[in-house]
Amino acid sequence: MQQPMVHLYTGEGKGKTTAAMGLALRALGNEKKVVIVQFLKGMPTGEVVLLEKMGATVLREDSIQKFVFQMNPQEKQAAKQAYNALLQQALEFSCDVLILDEICAACTLNMIDENFLKVKLEQCKHHTEIVMTGRDPQPWMIDWADYYTEMVNHKHPYEKGISARKGIEF
Repeated sequence: MQQPMVHLYTGEGKGKTTAAMGLALRALGNEKKVVIVQFLKGMPTGEVVLLEKMGATVLREDSIQKFVFQMNPQEKQAAKQAYNALLQQALEFSCDVLILDEICAACTLNMIDENFLKVKLEQCKHHTEIVMTGRDPQPWMIDWADYYTEMVNHKHPYEKGISARKGIEF
């Protein structure tokens, strides 16, 4: 692989995860090994099943079904340990592309050990394409990124009371 780079998809608009999964699809179609870690997402989304069938490794913690603001301190600590373990597990795979979906929010909400994340990503950024998604990235993420794309929301159906639709938003 040519020199790996770091992608950051952020912002208030729709499309961060969609862009990352599109990149995963492109990489898989070019016989690249892809590992995806989903943080803060309790239910599987439609693209996960197909990406796994195509050979991607998708790691997530399905047992965490609450939003962070709904968790008590013990649940938050358990979730943080689970997310750190997912990151460690992901880095044990040899891959060409590593996607950390919602890692920005996981850092902002203190649901992952940020120093651990930085050390581990520093170890693999020279041989692995890294994709980070989520709102409110840490300043080091912006500095570190080779690609920095911000999704801007101008209109969204939710503003009209329309809920997320299966197969489109999840």
